[in-house]
Amino acid sequence: MNTDSLNKRANTIPYLFQISIALFGLLLTVPAIAQTDDDDPLGTEVVNIVKPYTPTISDAFKIKETPQLNDSVSTQKQPVTYNIFSVPVASTFTPAKGKAATVEKAKKVKLYDNYATLGFGNYTTGLAELYSNFQLSRTDNAGIFFKHNSAQGDIDGIRADANFMDTQLDLNYTSRQRDAAYRIDAGIEHQMYNWYGINDTFNFLTDDEVESLDVAQNYFSGYLGGSISMEDSFFNKVSAKVRYLADSYETSELNAIIKPEFAFPIAENDFKVGVDINYLSGSFYEGLFTPGTINYSHLNAGVLPSLSVVRDDLSLKLGVNAYVNLDTENSETNIYISPNVSASYRVVDELLIAYAGVEGGLKQNTFYDFKEVNPFISPTLNLKPTSTLYDAFGGVKGKLTNAVAYNLRAGYKRELDKAFFVSNPFSTQLDTEGYKFGNSFDVVYDDTNTLSVFGELKTELSQNITIGVNATFNSYSTDVLLEAYNAPSLQATLFSTFNITEQLYGGVSVFYVGEREDLNSDIASNILEPSVTLDGYVDLNAHLGYRINDRLTVFAKGSNLIGDNYEKWYNYDVQGIQILGGATYKFDW
Repeated sequence: MNTDSLNKRANTIPYLFQISIALFGLLLTVPAIAQTDDDDPLGTEVVNIVKPYTPTISDAFKIKETPQLNDSVSTQKQPVTYNIFSVPVASTFTPAKGKAATVEKAKKVKLYDNYATLGFGNYTTGLAELYSNFQLSRTDNAGIFFKHNSAQGDIDGIRADANFMDTQLDLNYTSRQRDAAYRIDAGIEHQMYNWYGINDTFNFLTDDEVESLDVAQNYFSGYLGGSISMEDSFFNKVSAKVRYLADSYETSELNAIIKPEFAFPIAENDFKVGVDINYLSGSFYEGLFTPGTINYSHLNAGVLPSLSVVRDDLSLKLGVNAYVNLDTENSETNIYISPNVSASYRVVDELLIAYAGVEGGLKQNTFYDFKEVNPFISPTLNLKPTSTLYDAFGGVKGKLTNAVAYNLRAGYKRELDKAFFVSNPFSTQLDTEGYKFGNSFDVVYDDTNTLSVFGELKTELSQNITIGVNATFNSYSTDVLLEAYNAPSLQATLFSTFNITEQLYGGVSVFYVGEREDLNSDIASNILEPSVTLDGYVDLNAHLGYRINDRLTVFAKGSNLIGDNYEKWYNYDVQGIQILGGATYKFDW
């Protein structure tokens, strides 16, 4: 520190000392003046106010000047320069050359666009199939499918001819463009069945009289349809189909269906509006025992709006189905409105998924649909739609392990005009028509409540063995009918598929159908027996195939291996053990 700084501090000390003495004298003077005031009428009194000193910020004074440094020595930062010297180090380590691990690749499966199947079996059974696909261009394809299946019957205890035959030909054309996809379908079919289930009441007929009966029924049908689906358009898709059906008894039926669908994205949700238009018109030559043509005509128009919401593990669908049915033959109009709501939630990833919903709709019953289920119906039906007011259901599905999947479901359904098959009444007076011997079926309708429980379990024991089982229990409650005819309460199926080697494969299936109720009525004697019970039955089926190479495969199939000639329909025994063998050949044109 220099000399000037020391002199300044020495001069400051006497100045502060003088100010302190002056303040002290002022404090002593103030009480002395107060005590010598004789004119004060109140007298004198000494009041000492004692208060601890509380300093405040204002008591301190600030030096309003910035001190200057007058040091003779000042230090400045010196720049520092770093230098790194690299010295190479010799290494004697030489890493071993890496070798890519080899992965065993599965043999690439050769895919073919065409195949042909030919098979033969007992009961003079014949099976023939041909499928062919033609790649017309990068975007266009055409396909053809032909199938024939027939058998000569020869069922034990059946005197009437039990032959059947089913032949169909289907064509399709598909075009996939950048913004749209088109498909056109067309086909024809010929089916032949015999009403061989003649009621036991006609056992008095001789074999020659039975053989003279014309119990054959032929169905001829053809259809034309197509669909268009659009990308990035509110017009999502539309499908249409027109089908015509005729038979050996001058039956004529035309069914036209068109279903456009529109989509409107709302935020992250999908809002769709579907339209369902179904037109049915047809006629039967006569009634069962009443002369005169039976005509029917129905027009159903429905609007099906729905909103789909997907949020993480929750999927929700909110909608409603509204239909108008016009029965032009009977001049009736009916309106049906039903909910269309469903939801599913992933409780534990893929292990547990809960789902529930309430759905409904309108189904137009047709002669074609009925004969697909029961080919032994008579061409004398009363056709009208079935409305499902609501079908409430709930259940859980998922996986117990990676190899075991399950599905459990329970539901309660209310249907108006639910269709049931019943055996037609008969007359002992011989008639020329082959379906009037208690050997054909009619359709009756009733409002029905159905309680159902469904369960399914499927497991993969290994990559080569799969086993599954499912069962459905139904409890019916009808308003007018005494029974839910030909509707079994219990149905169950056990199935398995397996690969023994790369070439040898097979499968087994067993299904059970429980008891059913049917009618047995004689018009002449007015006998009505509503308690005719058809026993439940078990059907065992198996198939085995061997791949000789990637083109040729030989196979064998067995049906009803238990050999029971059970009644699938009243008075209709089925064929016993059925064995079919054949081969399939794959190829490219």
